[in-house]
Amino acid sequence: MFKGTITAIVTPFLENGNIDEHSLKNLVKFQIENQIDGIVPCGTTGESPTLDYEEHHRVIEIVIAATDGKVPVIAGTGSNSLREALEITKRAAGAGADASLQVCPYYNKPTQEGLYRHFSAIAKAVDIPIIIYNIQGRTGVNLETGTLARLAKEHSNIVAVKEASGNVAQMMDVLNELPKNFTVLSGDDNLTLPLMALGGKGVISVASNIIPREMHELTEYALNGDFENAARLHYQLLPLFKGIFLETNPIPIKAALAMKGMIKEAYRLPLCEMKAENKEKLRNILNNLKLL
Repeated sequence: MFKGTITAIVTPFLENGNIDEHSLKNLVKFQIENQIDGIVPCGTTGESPTLDYEEHHRVIEIVIAATDGKVPVIAGTGSNSLREALEITKRAAGAGADASLQVCPYYNKPTQEGLYRHFSAIAKAVDIPIIIYNIQGRTGVNLETGTLARLAKEHSNIVAVKEASGNVAQMMDVLNELPKNFTVLSGDDNLTLPLMALGGKGVISVASNIIPREMHELTEYALNGDFENAARLHYQLLPLFKGIFLETNPIPIKAALAMKGMIKEAYRLPLCEMKAENKEKLRNILNNLKLL
């Protein structure tokens, strides 16, 4: 159902801190014109923790309208509060989102049983497909393969996982133990090729904010079994994959987009602009790849 390169799109801000709706619409247009396979608004890269409830929904609405049905919109609607996750997810579904990305609850560190009950409640409350987002480095909790298998077995609308644990052994377990129709997507650009070589179907990408066409080509090669060309692109782009994590995501990718004149380099605290030396490193990477 979901495959290829799906962009975890940034949320551009104006210098006064408000959402830059015009730039957001232009970013979506740029993605579609460059063969992207889907868009995730309000994920980690979209700075969802600093959006209030109405802003969160507004960003999702803008992206749904701007895509105009051309590519799937997978709305980031997860929360560490079940009540909040249900409210945002139901509203996104009503607005026309094609699916929901549900992050593992963060900070409160639930048990595996708590994770199971949380995601089960959401799956029962909406009809749209759900992609679970496993990112222990940000949430403090790992969704174990057994818990994911239990959820997929009991809820037909839990259809995929965004695997950003960084644990390749766990990714292999998921690919081996989950049903073949269950989709595993990479949550790390630099692990996209290895995961797809093992059976993954694509990536929810940060890098594709700036290189959607190249990331689409990489995953298309891999989906078609052309791992020689996929590897060629992977190694060509590897410096960028590293560069966009010189500092906390989405700081570097927003800096890169600003260097290209696509957005203003504006963040909401506690995120702030890159250190000058890191920004220069990023600029050099972009120049070497002829992206500036």
